[in-house]
Amino acid sequence: MYEPLGIVNLEAMGCEAPVVASDVGGIPEVVVDDQTGLLVHYDADEPGQFEADFATAINKVIADPALARQMGRAGRQRAISDFGWDRIAGRTVEVYEQAQAVHGS
Repeated sequence: MYEPLGIVNLEAMGCEAPVVASDVGGIPEVVVDDQTGLLVHYDADEPGQFEADFATAINKVIADPALARQMGRAGRQRAISDFGWDRIAGRTVEVYEQAQAVHGS
């Protein structure tokens, strides 16, 4: 199981939904465990354990509406501040400026 970024998680966060996701690939770059959602460890050798842990994490969020709201709000804020178009455009300009500085005009 691999996910380079986890755009679906970012989209959910943008909608103020708390996220429960696996801790593979780029997902931990998007989802902050215990803040914007819950990350569940995935081990290909223990798929049954992952399934049980994933269900437990989902049940934890569902059983605590205040926690779900808190994670949802934190997720939306993170989606806007770290992955919004203003941030992406600014970072893109930085990359081009660095490339120009290294390789000339």
